[in-house]
Amino acid sequence: MNAAAQPPDPDPAPSDLHARFVQWFREVAPYVHAFRGKIFVVAFGGELVQAGALNVLIQDLSLLSALGIRLVLVHGSRPQVNEQLRLKGIPFQFGRGLQMTDAAALECAKEAAGEIRLDIEAAFSQGLPNTPMSHSHIRVISGNFITARPVGVIDGVDYRHTGQVRKVDAEALNLALGQGSITLLSPLGFSPTGEAFNLSMEDVGTAVAVALRAEKLIFLTDAPAIQDKEGNVDTELAREDADALISQGDVDAGTAVVLKHASRAVKLGVARAHLVPFDLDGGVLLEVFTHDGVGTMVVEDTLDDLRPATIDDVGAILHLIEPLEVDGTLVRRGRGSIERDVEKFSVSEHDGVIYGCAALYTYPEEKMAEMAALTVNPQWQGTGEGDKLLRHIESRARAAGITRLFVLTTRTAHWFIKRGFAQGSVADLPKDKQAHYDRSRNSQVFIKRL
Repeated sequence: MNAAAQPPDPDPAPSDLHARFVQWFREVAPYVHAFRGKIFVVAFGGELVQAGALNVLIQDLSLLSALGIRLVLVHGSRPQVNEQLRLKGIPFQFGRGLQMTDAAALECAKEAAGEIRLDIEAAFSQGLPNTPMSHSHIRVISGNFITARPVGVIDGVDYRHTGQVRKVDAEALNLALGQGSITLLSPLGFSPTGEAFNLSMEDVGTAVAVALRAEKLIFLTDAPAIQDKEGNVDTELAREDADALISQGDVDAGTAVVLKHASRAVKLGVARAHLVPFDLDGGVLLEVFTHDGVGTMVVEDTLDDLRPATIDDVGAILHLIEPLEVDGTLVRRGRGSIERDVEKFSVSEHDGVIYGCAALYTYPEEKMAEMAALTVNPQWQGTGEGDKLLRHIESRARAAGITRLFVLTTRTAHWFIKRGFAQGSVADLPKDKQAHYDRSRNSQVFIKRL
């Protein structure tokens, strides 16, 4: 059984807890380093507030701020506006998508936005309860950072006080963020003449992320997760694939609205846009600091990359293979050996983090090649990454005119057998490899015809 699939120890020893903490801290440290000083725009609807999830979210955002991430928050208020309309006896309710806002609905939107803004500011004022950050001074700045324009008349319908973002005061926002403040934006905008307009949270979040060239635009949503063909959460979508899902009607209306804005943000220069379920405790932290995250990330092109290794990757390769060298799974290689053979290695990289590697040693005279040092970070084993590396190495071998690929292994025979390798013998190896075969390891030989 895969170790990750085993049930947790109900009473782990202190040493186990310490080891887990150290491992976790080492895994998240590269992300903390990479995101320090970067801008995240976090946008969420009034549904999150209505569900009572605001305080938990604020605690997680406070942590991000403490780690040096510059935050812009954009909130929605649709259910709160609808409640104000209901209390005033106005027979109208806002749904998702573009709708007309009359004068009465605009007043309700103002009231709802003001109430939510105060709730958010109050939540940040308490810091992290029962921690040394309790009552920490986190400044929250709101203001007229958004200039809006009316939607106007579409297909004969006057949308009155429904607006769109015309301009974002990026200079003022950057000034506030540079002072260590969190900026908070409501779904309202004002024209140069002082007229107010009701905006969508998605429009504001997208416009701000684009204007600030944000590292991430994170939508916290109550919409159903986007799933792949196997029914699992589709954790990464290229922008073109996201657009195809929308045009083909493969996602529900609520998801389509958010996904459309995520795609637009990425098209206009935002590095990553995320759709994260707000009902998952710690969803933002899991999305930001784990390899696959818990929601769907939209990027211009997929972030997983199989590429030739460079001299700058030597340290990462050593970090991957050294534990397997220590336990005898792999042959020991020193830094000098890796540096000398680095052009023979390929690496798997995700969002700047190398998590897998393999090397190809060719024997052209026999049209054979060895795949060596196939390694995947334990955190990502069982997710198909080893298969991707194998296919990549096979492709490299075919391109070099190789007809047979072999591996030497002491512990993973079944993995290779399942992937088309047949057991061979030392006599089947290229003559040069036979001469250097380490008989003390007694490695099994497996060969695959390409």
